[in-house]
Amino acid sequence: MSQSEQPAAPNNGPGAAPLFVLAGPTAVGKGTVAAHIREHYPKVWLSVSATTRPPRPGEVDGVHYHFVSQAEFDAMAADGDLLEYAVVHGRASYGTPRKPVLDAIAAGRLPLLEIDLQGARQVRERMPDAFFVFLAPPSWDELVHRLIGRGTESAEEQAVRLETARAELAAQMEFDATIVNEDVGVAAAELVDLMERHASAAG
Repeated sequence: MSQSEQPAAPNNGPGAAPLFVLAGPTAVGKGTVAAHIREHYPKVWLSVSATTRPPRPGEVDGVHYHFVSQAEFDAMAADGDLLEYAVVHGRASYGTPRKPVLDAIAAGRLPLLEIDLQGARQVRERMPDAFFVFLAPPSWDELVHRLIGRGTESAEEQAVRLETARAELAAQMEFDATIVNEDVGVAAAELVDLMERHASAAG
């Protein structure tokens, strides 16, 4: 089953929580903000993505990502078990398991997807009622500094990611709200506050 042939997820019904999507350019700190929320805001349900890339130092399978083989990932996509999926930076595949997200919505949790721009666009097609938040860097120079400073990619990979980031920054206007990630704790608090206010208004 191709991405375009995947069945659409149902719209949020009465009593269901809105789905929130956090996306932004590479190295902006999406994962760091999500980790802060996971640790400090238990009311928020964070989706755990599947990926074919190897774990980075400190990452735990089932907590930060579900680390799977390409064959396993392809089977999940073919079976319609992913809400969205894409090849990111021309290298590893990433995707969001569908059922846990729908279960969290039905349970009235505050569900949050931390995904890339390609995935956010797929979710918008399938779940147009979701609320999309763009995480922006304070400046382009700061984004470059963060990417190079974290030291998790080769020089070649850094160049690919920076080229991707330029295009990703241009997509900011597609989102419902923007949060500037100058301080992780502040950005996380702003996001959770935004989620709570939007959920209350939607309910």
